[in-house]
Amino acid sequence: MSERIRLSPSERKQLEEGARSRKAKVEEARRGRIILGLAAGAGIRELSRQERCSVNTVRLWKERFGAERLAGLWSRHQGKPVPKGLARLEARIVDLTLNKPPPDGSTHWSSRKLATRLGVSQSRVSRVWARSGLQPHRLRRYMQSDDPHFEAKAAKVIGLYLRPPSHAAVFCVDEKSAIQALDRLDPVLPLSPGRPERYGF
Repeated sequence: MSERIRLSPSERKQLEEGARSRKAKVEEARRGRIILGLAAGAGIRELSRQERCSVNTVRLWKERFGAERLAGLWSRHQGKPVPKGLARLEARIVDLTLNKPPPDGSTHWSSRKLATRLGVSQSRVSRVWARSGLQPHRLRRYMQSDDPHFEAKAAKVIGLYLRPPSHAAVFCVDEKSAIQALDRLDPVLPLSPGRPERYGF
């Protein structure tokens, strides 16, 4: 019979909630059950059979809890080490996305094109874009007018669409054939973190 662990009421409550929780990770719930079992007087071998883990696992969490209490039950996985030069690579991905268009004449980089250019995975480029708030594939349009009566005129046009006069037809003409807007009146506002590239109408 191993030495029984003594729990404070708050520790017991927290461990019981974690052991019953459906949202907690399986390993965290198991650790809680191990400590509760030890506090109830169960032996190490008995708990290893109940929880289907090794005797060493039960001993590990018993020792950790004895030394650090609840904090000792947290995971200590260090995670994957950060590769050398990662910060420089990520800065290069952002710089190319914002400042240098693709050499093939495309309007913007796709994650696959940029990954091929830099010799990295497409998911790496996508993760950097997500963290930086970059969305090169998106495009928005904006309207800028110096007409002081613009809002009143726009309201009239919108009103025709929303409530056309009875016994009337509303026509919209938005283009003239054979005429293209090759140059834009308003400047193109460039892509920036959290904001897509914007073109004037």
